Amino acid sequence: MKLGMLHLFENPVGKTEHQVVKEQMELMYEAENLGFDSVWPAEHHFSEYGYCASPQVSLAAVAAARTKRIRLGTGVVVLPFHNPVRVAEDFAFLDLMSDGRVDLGVGRGYQPIEYKGFGMADQQANSREIFDEAINLVRKCWTEERVTFKGKHYQVDDLYVRPKPLQQPHPPIYMACLSAETFRLAGRYGFNVLMSGAFGLSAEGAKVGVADYRAGRREAGLDPAGGKIALLLKVYAADSMGRARGEYAGPVTWYYRTIAKYVAPPAGQAAIKSYELYSQTKNTAETLNFNDLASSPLMVCGDVDHCVEKLSKLIVEYGFDELLCWTRIGGLDNRKVLHSMELMSGEVMPRVRKLNALAA
Repeated sequence: MKLGMLHLFENPVGKTEHQVVKEQMELMYEAENLGFDSVWPAEHHFSEYGYCASPQVSLAAVAAARTKRIRLGTGVVVLPFHNPVRVAEDFAFLDLMSDGRVDLGVGRGYQPIEYKGFGMADQQANSREIFDEAINLVRKCWTEERVTFKGKHYQVDDLYVRPKPLQQPHPPIYMACLSAETFRLAGRYGFNVLMSGAFGLSAEGAKVGVADYRAGRREAGLDPAGGKIALLLKVYAADSMGRARGEYAGPVTWYYRTIAKYVAPPAGQAAIKSYELYSQTKNTAETLNFNDLASSPLMVCGDVDHCVEKLSKLIVEYGFDELLCWTRIGGLDNRKVLHSMELMSGEVMPRVRKLNALAA
């Protein structure tokens, strides 16, 4: 069971952008010292929800500064916003720079404000088609000496793309999955899964999705039992139940009220094609109660014993083998985040891994 951290670069509390960036970078540096396996900055644009526009920039700083071991993931790169040749070049360079530590997490994005900001509002309904071409072109750039690609959205003719990544045949790719279709597609591609309950994925939906993922791998002639399943989960450990709930409630509530503004079109407007599930997420996020959330599978928040017990159950329910902790949320004070990280890596996860091994 691997342990990672998501980094959103959100700013709800009036801090300067400089402070937000420095705090998030501190957490990424400390993740290695505390024994975490990976860090995952998330790409977002145009709002207080998050403004890490280029995850590769922050990861390059982490790789160049004080880390030697921790893996460098992206949670995620929104491929329709980028030229895929440049994505291939940037992350190949980062893979060389970090001695082969890149995990490329990719998705098609979901926030209408971001598509509108890039002048792509009329293309969001076609984002799956754009994503499909983009990720195929990224892989060709990584694995072929000269690249030719003739698609509807991207065209490349006999292009000599350098550098190539250190990891062969290429860095692991994680695909953001919510619908049954995306799980199956990730399996066919041979990618790993990056899933989250934050956007409405239930435990039952995860079980169905993982089964579809296995089926997709089988259809592609791959080992159905292969691949990795990473779950992004809101996690906060503290010295007592009362302290954990009291410290985490405000930041989590801010998150849901904020995502409600950006996850889907406003009420009265039609849902965007292939993004219908996000309208349901918007409705839920507008009214979600923290106490209800704390007792659901969507969050782990409590003392060490509670976190061990709940995570052990969620491993069985969701079937994941990598946990990405969403702890820094809503501007939560870095000292509290670091203490939670210490408890997770030093006390919670060793016990969870032991219980998981005994149950295997």
